[in-house]
Order: sequence, then C-alpha cells, then structure tokens
Amino acid sequence: MTASESNRPLVWDFVDRKKQVFAELADRVWGTPETCYMETLSAAAHREMLETQGFRITENVAGIPTAIVGEAGEGGPVIAFLGEYDALAGLSQKAGVTKHDPLTAGANGHGCGHNLLGSGSLLAATAVKDWLEQTGTPGRVRYYGCPAEEGGAAKAFMVRAGTFKDVDIAISWHPSNFAGVQRETSLANCRIDFTFTGRAAHAAAVPELGRSALDAVELMSVGVNYMREHMPSECRIHYAVLDSGGISPNVVQAHAKVRYVVRAPELGGLFSLIERVKKVAEGAALMTETKMECTVLAGVSNLMVNTPLMDVMQDIWESMGPPAFDAADLAFAKEIQDTLTPEDIAASWAQERLEQRDLVLADFILPPHNDVRQMGGSTDVGDVSWVVPTVQAYGPTLAVGTQLHTWQVVAQGKSPLAHKGMVSAAKAMAATGIAALESEQLREAAWSDLIKRRKGQDYRSPIPAEAEPPVAAMTIK
Repeated sequence: MTASESNRPLVWDFVDRKKQVFAELADRVWGTPETCYMETLSAAAHREMLETQGFRITENVAGIPTAIVGEAGEGGPVIAFLGEYDALAGLSQKAGVTKHDPLTAGANGHGCGHNLLGSGSLLAATAVKDWLEQTGTPGRVRYYGCPAEEGGAAKAFMVRAGTFKDVDIAISWHPSNFAGVQRETSLANCRIDFTFTGRAAHAAAVPELGRSALDAVELMSVGVNYMREHMPSECRIHYAVLDSGGISPNVVQAHAKVRYVVRAPELGGLFSLIERVKKVAEGAALMTETKMECTVLAGVSNLMVNTPLMDVMQDIWESMGPPAFDAADLAFAKEIQDTLTPEDIAASWAQERLEQRDLVLADFILPPHNDVRQMGGSTDVGDVSWVVPTVQAYGPTLAVGTQLHTWQVVAQGKSPLAHKGMVSAAKAMAATGIAALESEQLREAAWSDLIKRRKGQDYRSPIPAEAEPPVAAMTIK
C-alpha cells in the first residue's frame, strides 16, 4: 500500500516549492558551536521556520529548553516527523572544502549531518501540512525538534514525559551514502558516570594514609575488561576518564571520575549488563577503600523496525528513484572520496551487504531485505519506536565511503548534493506520512507489527525516574 499516484506528485511539488527555504535553514544551523542540550541557535532557527510556515508551537518540551514541537491540522490521526539539529565535539570544518580545515579549531560541527536531518524532517512536515490544508483531510502533522541525540537521549526524556502518547505514526530519516529505507535495529545503551572518592596523602612520605580514587578507576577498567570475555558478543562497553585526580603524581588522588557507555541489543540485556558493571565498580571501591557513586546521565532503547511502514516507504522510494545529481555534484563527491581510504569505501558497501561498485554518489535505491540486521550504534529514536510505530529513511547526502562522525560529513553538509539528498528524503517521508493519514488499515497494521515485536514487554525507560535532562538555565534567542 502506498500513497496514491495523484497525491505523491502533489507532495513532491510542495517540497520542491519550499526546498530553497529549508536549504537556507540547513545552512543557518550548520557549524554552530553546540554541545549537548545547548543547541540554542539551531532551536531558534527551527522555531522561526515553524512560525513562518504557520505551525502551532509548543516550547520547552519535557522541560528541555531546546526541544520544540510544531503542530498543524485538526482532528484525525497524528503523524509525527522527528528532527534533530545537534552537533559533535571537535568536528568543526569549513563547508565545501575537500581537505581538513576547521572553521574554528577545537569547536563542534555537524559530523553526523543533523543540520540536514532536522531541516529535511521539517520540510516533510510542512509538505504534509500544506496537503492537509489543500485537501481538507482530517488529521494532524507534528514536527518534533529534538536536541541532544548525540549522547543526551532527549527523545528518551520526551517519551518518558508522554510527549508521544497520542501519536499514530512517527517518521524520520538520516543522512547516508545511499537512498532507501532503514531496516536495521540499533543497540540500547546507557551512559553512566562513576565517581570515586578516597583520601589525599603525600605519596612518598605517608603513602599508607592515602586511598587512591585513580587506583579505583584503573581497577574498574581492568575488571570490565575481564568481564568482556563473559558477556554476549553483540554487547559493547566504552569508557572515558573525565577526572584523573590532578596532575601531581606525588599526591594520592582523592577524587576521580570515569564515564561508561554500556550497550546491548535489547533493553532486558542492557539492564542486566549495567548491574554487572556496577558490581565491578563496587569491587574496585572495596579494593581501594574508596567510596563510589554512580549517576545515570542518559539511556536509549533498542530500535524497533516496522515492516508495514518500511514496505510502504520502499515502494515510494522505488517510484521516485534517487536524486538527479549533476556533473558538479559528482566532481565534488569525487574530491571528497579521494580523501577517504579504500577501507572507508569498502565499509560503506559492507554495512549494506552489497557488492562494491566504482561509484561516487548513489544512483540506486537500497534493495529490501527480510532479515533483521543489527547496526553497531544507538539512537534515541529507539525509545519513540517502542511507543509509536516508527519508520526511517536513508537520504543520499554523502559521497560513497564517507563515514559518519568525520570532518568529511561536515564538509559536505551545505553542498548542493547534500541539499538534493535531503529533498529526496523529505519527499519519501512526506509521501509515507500521507499514506498513513489516508489508510486506517496501514496504521492498524503498523501497530500490530509493533505489538508483535515487543514480545509482551511494556516500554521501560532506560533512564531512572529521578534523572533529569542535564540542561542549564538558558533561553532560546
């Protein structure tokens, strides 16, 4: 079941008429100096665009100053488009430059393409809003401006606050090397800080009086490393030392802090693995006679794919075809590809289990596959997918071989080829949204699929009830 032939060209026309406006938005939010929950400039740009397009706006969603929702339409089912606009630390990069050249040394940049992600989702939401107005169809469309996907789990906090409780279908996308439908699940994860407190002492004169918090951090690392042999192979554990206790080795370190990210294919396995990591931390504290405190900062659920929605979006993508890239796009993409290694390029094809071709930009739609595949990363879209049937597109905004979280992504983020890929993804999302608005049968099938995939489990937030989004007192200017 797809959107009708008469509707899809109408949606595509709306998208084409507005794409210059949203391309401007994508430019404006590129490269802003953002950190987790500090996307004030991007959130303001999205709010301004929502106002311009006539959406009803709700701010400070779930108590997050940079989270915003725009709604249009009346009655009927609710279709949500999920947008993001956060950046990554240390990935500042000049746009359109095919060598590593930071805009501001050490600053942040959109190394995962979220400047395009938010703009493309808002573009799709606006196209559906215009379709609702022109056709008089009952229904509502919402754009969810979601900050802090990169490590902040804003959508998980938003889900916990009930922000999606009346949504029928959720749709999103992600910049990619290829065009198509995302059919992979993601890993659930939890981000935890472990703080150890000991006792300072002169490390040479009276070492017996000291209790080293740094020793506790190191022993915890040893313990977790031994644990890796005895956990499921699909699980992942990463860490970063945030505070090593100072720069003086002749002082026994009284304070130290380490951050762990624990990942597992499903929520149940995640909760079990977290408890094991906590026991290792307790053991490290016991061995060093220090005190240990752990604080959960964020957590996200594994992603639930949805077969009925994926099949609809697949049909739409195949009827559209990939973007029509021109010679200038191909030339720029080739220059970017020349900065990549053969391993980078091979990895992009391998991730989709496709035979490698000599190609700089995608000229095909990813074929569907029936097996459920696991991608290595995590996303807070997973939490939305547990409570609302969710589907995501891949948009071809990058030269083939470009790996996410790199300067090459930022360099392509304002390019004409990226804008074309963004617009194509917006068309596919908008047409999928209209298909869901028009078909109660599709909506029911999507919900049935979600309930089946839950396997009798209710959604359980990976974030403790007492944890709050780590937002500062801020205003959106």
